[in-house]
Amino acid sequence: MEKWEVDFEWLRIQHFVKDIMQQEHLPDLNNILLAMGLREYGHLKTKWTKEEKRDLMNVAAYVLLEMEGYYRFHGLDDEGWPHFELLKVFDVKGVKEQEEWLKNQIIKYFHLHVFENVPANQ
Repeated sequence: MEKWEVDFEWLRIQHFVKDIMQQEHLPDLNNILLAMGLREYGHLKTKWTKEEKRDLMNVAAYVLLEMEGYYRFHGLDDEGWPHFELLKVFDVKGVKEQEEWLKNQIIKYFHLHVFENVPANQ
């Protein structure tokens, strides 16, 4: 994907999450990971602790890493939290490079798991 396409798709995802979460501002990378973690975890609560929010973001990151063969889903614990096992070491170095990798994976994730189930008018 060319840079303009990544930028366009990222903005599309930001607007989608903003609308779904009924937020005033466009979400950043962390907020999008949090929304993905909520989707993957599948349990709703009115209040999440800081630790639970971190865990939700980690779940999203593991799902993205799983898509590229870095991790494999291992199962759910007694509280329904997904667990993953390491298959190979994540080899993308540098914060900027990792953010770009995450954005590209999030775009793939949304195309595979979210946008296919969204009516055309959203």
